[in-house]
Amino acid sequence: MTAPADLELEGVAPPSGRFASRTLILAVMCLALVMVVSGVSMITNALPHLASGLGASQSDQQWIIDAYGLTLAALLLPAGALGDRYGRRGALVAGVAIFGLTALAAVWVDAPGQLIALRAAMGVGAALIMPGTLSTITSVFPPDERPKAVGIWAGFAGAGGTLGILLSGALLERFTWSSVFVVTAVLALLTLVGILLVVPATRASEHVGLDPAGTVLSALGIGALVFGIIEGPVQGWSSPSTAIGLVAGVVLLTAFVLVELRIEHPLLDPRLFRRRGFATGSASLFLQFFAMFGFFFVALQFLQLVLGYSTFVAALALMPMTAVMLPLSAVSGTLSERWGHKLVGGAGLAVSAVGFALFAAVGRSSSYWGFLVATLVIGAGAALAMTPATNAIVASLPRAKQGVASAVNDTARELGAAFGVAVLGSAFNTGYRDSIVDHLGGLGAEAAEQAKEAPALALQVAQAIGDHALVDAARSAFTSGMRYATLLGAGLLLVGAAFVWVRGDSVVDELLEDELDRPDLDRPHLDPLHPGSPGQA
Repeated sequence: MTAPADLELEGVAPPSGRFASRTLILAVMCLALVMVVSGVSMITNALPHLASGLGASQSDQQWIIDAYGLTLAALLLPAGALGDRYGRRGALVAGVAIFGLTALAAVWVDAPGQLIALRAAMGVGAALIMPGTLSTITSVFPPDERPKAVGIWAGFAGAGGTLGILLSGALLERFTWSSVFVVTAVLALLTLVGILLVVPATRASEHVGLDPAGTVLSALGIGALVFGIIEGPVQGWSSPSTAIGLVAGVVLLTAFVLVELRIEHPLLDPRLFRRRGFATGSASLFLQFFAMFGFFFVALQFLQLVLGYSTFVAALALMPMTAVMLPLSAVSGTLSERWGHKLVGGAGLAVSAVGFALFAAVGRSSSYWGFLVATLVIGAGAALAMTPATNAIVASLPRAKQGVASAVNDTARELGAAFGVAVLGSAFNTGYRDSIVDHLGGLGAEAAEQAKEAPALALQVAQAIGDHALVDAARSAFTSGMRYATLLGAGLLLVGAAFVWVRGDSVVDELLEDELDRPDLDRPHLDPLHPGSPGQA
């Protein structure tokens, strides 16, 4: 099979006779998307193994996750601009090659620092991949098929995390943690073959600026802020390194906004957030992935370290969430077309907040059924919120700006994942340390320090010295930290729901008004009576 003809203009789809080709394109883009999203969750499931195999502290574990998510989030906008300007297919090929090769190199690491560096390199490859998946779909699918295709893409974006957890759980049941990277490299090879065979070359129809100043400021600002958040519980929130990281992050990101307002071709024009669909969709996605990956970070360790599940059984325990998310994601776009992102998207965030509150009530003596109810509610809320948020972003920008829409959509997701692991992980770390410290008096200095670093290390120390009281203390401290994290997540989700309800509006009305104000802009076909119009998405 050969790839479809190149699509030089944004939004031009193959003829109707190429429906099979479009279906294959969607399948390959969803495979690439799942590979990128599972790049976080697969390793999250392996954290207890990494902690014991590499001697990784809780801070090291957060950096192993966030080195990938942070690099990915920081580079999504410039990587998306590169794809828009020079061709998305080329960016996809380069990204998959980098992703696969660095995953293969990670098989042979023997120290946390080495793995953190390689995970950052994987994030570079992922940044080249992810924007091209959605913008390729919005380019090749005609308006009447686009909302459904975006809904399927969003469903896999949400379910990719749990699918990655299931795969890694099956691997870790029989092999070491390095097997996760072997399979990731194989998955990258399959994705590369699919891209070369079926994905067309698309690029933006207008000039796309690369904005090196904005790229540097945004990457440094995000990195500094996440550094301060992760190191706060370890170094102390008033320590110089933590304060410098947090202050530098705020200053650099403020400078980024000021620079973007002044240049002709900004990486991201802050004025776009005046659009209601763009602003509420971005905020909703950020908070959804913030909560989701913060939840994965804590829940998988809870299942393994507190309830004593194996990695595979822990992965299976999360599968009902996927069973809820995939079908609901497919229909939530239709629901938002009828009732609006304001109602459906805001309700989804509120439902997720209820799920987090239920999860906060789960303790070490709870059965799996309490955990199951919480995960089903969280999954249902995420599915209701995700597709409407993505469609709100896509529909709020004209055809020529779909590359920007895709990159911002992906950036909101990945920044949410990175900050979710950082913030909720730090809240968990603070709660765990505050609770465990009173139970370390009878240990030697080295053993006490290890037990304080991470729950997995505390259990390892307890088993080595046969201290059952320390096992109980570590598991109790874990649930205390988990409660800190989940209640914080629930509160932030409620704030997001209120923002969407207050600020959200009809995307159709907003676009039609802008169409009248700016007739010179190249926009997709907008027909408020046509159910497939992007304005209805």
